[in-house]
Amino acid sequence: MIHYPNGKPYKPAESTKTKSARKKKDFSFSNRGKTLEDELNETNTYYLIHQIAIVHKKPVPVQIVKVEYPSRSAAVIREAYFRTPSTTDYNGVWNGYYIDFEAKETESKTSFPLKNIHEHQVAHMKDVTDQKGIAFTIVRFSSLNRYFVLPFSVLHEAWLAMLDGGRKSIPLSIFETKTIEIKTGFNPRIDYITAINKMITNKEY
Repeated sequence: MIHYPNGKPYKPAESTKTKSARKKKDFSFSNRGKTLEDELNETNTYYLIHQIAIVHKKPVPVQIVKVEYPSRSAAVIREAYFRTPSTTDYNGVWNGYYIDFEAKETESKTSFPLKNIHEHQVAHMKDVTDQKGIAFTIVRFSSLNRYFVLPFSVLHEAWLAMLDGGRKSIPLSIFETKTIEIKTGFNPRIDYITAINKMITNKEY
């Protein structure tokens, strides 16, 4: 079992692959069964090969405290702890800009729950933007098969409103008017670099 730094057990969210096995979704054949992480990893590989950007998924430091050896050639981790809270999923550099982003999925058709974002992640993204980096969240509305780049400025506004007693989610209408929708393709699958270019032009990050 893996634990957070505060000692609470870590329970990973059910993957899209598992959910897809239970419930059919209106995805294209080429995307069927893939998680958002799968698609982003493929996109980042494309960017790297074509020298467009260098972006990697961040490793999460884990402290292993209990290991069992059922056989000489195999080891099984029975207990471990995250050394520090995770920040965001990905970071890298593109065209001289430092980029740092989180990737989230929701099955809701009407809004993105802010409970999917943690306070320390918001603080981290604010630190990034304070240093002139570009921070954002890629959100996939799984049931709608729609993808959006959510600039940190829009997320931060919604977050502060929630702390002030406002709604605890960002409605789809905000995504449609204040964020940048990504039209998926074959290669790269999720061309978020084009969306970032628009963010820089409009100074929205």
